[in-house]
Amino acid sequence: MTGHVVAVAVTSGAPTFELAVPCEVFGVDRRDIVDPWYDLRLCAAEPGDLRNSAGMRVDTPHGLDDLVAADTVLVTACARPAQLAPPAGLIDAVRRAHARGARIVSVCSGVYVLAEAGLLSGRRVTTHWMNAADLAHRHPDVHVDPDVLYTDDGDILTSAGTASAIDLCLHLVRKDHGAAVANEVARRMVVPPHREGGQAQYVRPPARPLPRGDDLAPVLHWALDRLHEPLTVAQLARRAHLGERTFARRFRDRLGTTPLQWVLQQRVRLAQELLETTDEPVEGVARRTGFGTAANLRHHFGRVARVSPQTYRQVFRHRAAAGAEPAGSGAATP
Repeated sequence: MTGHVVAVAVTSGAPTFELAVPCEVFGVDRRDIVDPWYDLRLCAAEPGDLRNSAGMRVDTPHGLDDLVAADTVLVTACARPAQLAPPAGLIDAVRRAHARGARIVSVCSGVYVLAEAGLLSGRRVTTHWMNAADLAHRHPDVHVDPDVLYTDDGDILTSAGTASAIDLCLHLVRKDHGAAVANEVARRMVVPPHREGGQAQYVRPPARPLPRGDDLAPVLHWALDRLHEPLTVAQLARRAHLGERTFARRFRDRLGTTPLQWVLQQRVRLAQELLETTDEPVEGVARRTGFGTAANLRHHFGRVARVSPQTYRQVFRHRAAAGAEPAGSGAATP
């Protein structure tokens, strides 16, 4: 069985890291987790000997026709010349792929190609914070959000700069195969399965070092171990030895969200894992995740995941069962 085809558009001088991330996430054989895994195809977006920003030659055995035929088209970050004047053939191929129903994804400055293709009018997108004002100026019909790590508008997804490529690629795995699979890929890559907050935490001047024992990390771990219990801002603030207002302000500065919104997100993610990996009834999942009742779980889960818990379980338990048998007897691929 052929896996979901991810076609990566490769332009001359593409930044090394942003090009490597989709190769790591989608190009490594992980059929021991889910079979079939993705089918990654590197597609030359322009003629000639293509090299990345470090001068390494990039083997691109596929072309733009393969890109048009893919299930997901990923336009990775571009060197500045390709940002300002993307290859005409690439623009046409992205348009055609979108017209035939492909999912279109940009990493960092690759969003310029999507904008030139006319796919972003009226949509909310993001890019590296250093390019946000420039992109908004060149494409005033596009809503550029410089604060988030990535955006998901269904058939169009965009990421911020550099490491945000990991966030978006893991998000795609989560959409396709569920939280448990995305978490396993993240573990093998030794990265967080989901980073909180947005670019703002990286744009602002660095905060003064906190005194020893005053970091938020112990509070977050403490809360994660008690998601089944009632959690309030007052409790979390006391645990951090801070006043409520100071704690809430520091929390937003660090994570880009409120303490209670963060707790809600963690409860939904725990519910996703339980729905995928256990036979626990929805009522039991609600109790174990701190939502209390099945009705409360359905309400909050639907707002975040856009589907009901029952539908989520049916979709992702079925996919997990289909990929349960390892592809071979060798050691798992990192």
